[in-house]
Amino acid sequence: MRKLIEQPFTNNPQGKVGKSHPHESAIRQVSGQARYVDDMPQPANLQFAAIGTSPAASGVIKSLDLTEVWASSGVIDVITVDDVPGHIDIAPVFDGDPIFAQNNVLFHGQAIFAVLADTVQHARQAALKAKIEIAPTAPCLSIEVAKQQRNFVRPPHYMQQGDFAAAYKVSDFTAENHLSIGGQEHMYLEGQVSMAINEEEDRVLVYTSSQHPSEVQKLIAEVLNCKLHKVVVDMRRMGGGFGGKETQAAQWACIAALLAKRNQCAVKLRLPRMQDMIATGKRHPFENYYKVGFDKDGLINAADIEINGNCGHSPDLSDAIVDRAMFHCDNGYYFENVNVAGHRCRTNQVSHTAYRGFGGPQGMIVAEAMMDAIARSVNKDPLTVRKLNLYGENQRNITPYGMTVEHNLLEDIISRLEDSSDYWARRKTIGEFNKTSPIIKRGLSLTPVKFGISFTAKHLNQAGALLHVYTDGSMQINHGGTEMGQGLHTKIGQIVANEFGISLHDVEVTSTRTDKVPNTSPTAASSGTDLNGKAAQNACITIKQRLAEFYAAEINASGLTAQDVIFANNKVMLGKHSIDFVELVQNAYIGRVSLSSTGFYKTPKIHYDRSTGNGRPFFYFAYGASVSEVAIDILTGEYKVERVDILHDVGRSLNPAIDVGQIEGGFIQGMGWLTTEDLKWDDNGRLISNNPATYKIPAIGDTPKIFNVDLYQRDNDEDSIYHSKAVGEPPFMLANSVWCALKDAISSLTDYKQDPQLPAPATPEAVLKCIESLCNTSISVHN
Repeated sequence: MRKLIEQPFTNNPQGKVGKSHPHESAIRQVSGQARYVDDMPQPANLQFAAIGTSPAASGVIKSLDLTEVWASSGVIDVITVDDVPGHIDIAPVFDGDPIFAQNNVLFHGQAIFAVLADTVQHARQAALKAKIEIAPTAPCLSIEVAKQQRNFVRPPHYMQQGDFAAAYKVSDFTAENHLSIGGQEHMYLEGQVSMAINEEEDRVLVYTSSQHPSEVQKLIAEVLNCKLHKVVVDMRRMGGGFGGKETQAAQWACIAALLAKRNQCAVKLRLPRMQDMIATGKRHPFENYYKVGFDKDGLINAADIEINGNCGHSPDLSDAIVDRAMFHCDNGYYFENVNVAGHRCRTNQVSHTAYRGFGGPQGMIVAEAMMDAIARSVNKDPLTVRKLNLYGENQRNITPYGMTVEHNLLEDIISRLEDSSDYWARRKTIGEFNKTSPIIKRGLSLTPVKFGISFTAKHLNQAGALLHVYTDGSMQINHGGTEMGQGLHTKIGQIVANEFGISLHDVEVTSTRTDKVPNTSPTAASSGTDLNGKAAQNACITIKQRLAEFYAAEINASGLTAQDVIFANNKVMLGKHSIDFVELVQNAYIGRVSLSSTGFYKTPKIHYDRSTGNGRPFFYFAYGASVSEVAIDILTGEYKVERVDILHDVGRSLNPAIDVGQIEGGFIQGMGWLTTEDLKWDDNGRLISNNPATYKIPAIGDTPKIFNVDLYQRDNDEDSIYHSKAVGEPPFMLANSVWCALKDAISSLTDYKQDPQLPAPATPEAVLKCIESLCNTSISVHN
């Protein structure tokens, strides 16, 4: 049975951190009252938009006949790239993302035009009536072809430490292999949707499901050819984001805003699910290669790793995503002599984008593949090899990019998990089982996670907040982070309540809006609470200081100053004196004390020099480990994940229940990426896994029968908010243990002598194919 969290929800009236408060929208969500963009009351004169898309993956637009679109029932307006008054390119960093196709089409499903009509049905029907003539050109549809053509969206990047060639040459053993890693559809419950409301004096208000409201604001202003202060973007909550709404929500908001301004009406644009899946980016598929040299015990002394990301037709965020894959190809292991190369391959697919882990999973899985290959070649348990190669001390703690791994928790986490999961006893039992079971084979694996926390683009590591204290003691906090179900608003509310020692229900976290906190960073990189929590805390500190100084002056007690004032249990105390918090606030208002403040925070210590491939791109690392046990039917390739044990580092948890939920959800989503979620394109570049019937995400029945999750609670050594740690992305990579356990079960067919060449996702078909070819295919190992 699933292990329940030991710490119950608090009923203490004071909002505290470290307690399991329910998600602030939980009741509204389960009762259907939580309002998303498509649930909002319709404004007057609301019209509906739809897009027309490219039927080809690559080619030149010879003609575009929209006559029948215009003549279709209910149509109000039709726009193409020629109708854009401002910027056409809405790329987030590097150019390459036109709002509509211009002359050339770059992928199947690319937006070519948009239509506005009086109903959703009329708009979508009209969009199908365009006559588009495209002269096809040969599309690039694979990483292999892109590399051959040197067709990259950004230049390659390299990192190096030690002397790989010399160390590899004298290694006792060497191994090399190729690993194919599939992408992943975000499959958020709420699809891409925006509603733009035309307001007076050239203003526009946009409600959008986006992780980056400030970027949406900027791009809308550029498309409309107006200043940013004319655009307000409001984002209350998303029904899931996972990175898919960091950059790629902007296009639909821009189209809605453009149609709203042209027609002086409100406009809603919501992509239907199939079109959403076709027209928006995925997790990047990767093709990675490695060479590794090691001694008879399995200790690595040389590694050469090549990272190749399928970026789609444009850069989007691929430069940073492939960087993060490179940063994490070591996972928790020390490589004394290493070369790492990263290629950003251009293909005629939708531009792939951010996804939970942001390239980290695609790099980290290479390290785990190497550990399995080494273990099979030296005839040791993979866990033994993993522990042998962990980062340590005395110079064995420098990453390939020159960052020192301080406060490494992996040795202790793994040791504790070994014991709590009965790893070695189960290993022996599974070995005996496999010897006598001809059809069902079991596998077991324990894998670690070391994940860097910070945006690798330094300027994004900043956040702001705006706090209002009202005269009845209640508060509103606004910050730059966005709520996508992960509990960010709940934690921010806890932080504010905790700072003032008041009840959590007296703190309201308001919609993320660009007219309250400007120039915000996206809610991504697991940094939402780290950044915005600190900004909110700093706003609290400012107001607390004002109140403390006012109270100290009012009391005028000898020997006591504002520094001695304590806020707790809905009271404010100074020595033997005490006053209700509400009364002090009212007195301060009468005394003309400002009860509103901004807060700001920027992450310290981080830096990275791309020219040298050296620096400290992360503020700290989050750690964890998981043990997975699987059972495979070797006649069909079908399998079940029988048991999972997780111990994960969250620092001093702000909200244990929410953190456990993030760990569980991240693990299951990672398991889906590695096992069932199989993106498929046909030979013409058309996505054919384009709906929930052809794309399999994990369902409730895929949840392990035994699912134990424990928090490794140890204060973060860095000065993060209350010394907590990020918990959004790191748990995703705990699912590596499932993929490695599948390989372990298959390897039992060779008495654990061969390491199976199993791609990801390891679908039942892929597992069966791997089993069938095992006798003829293995990695190249040389003594």
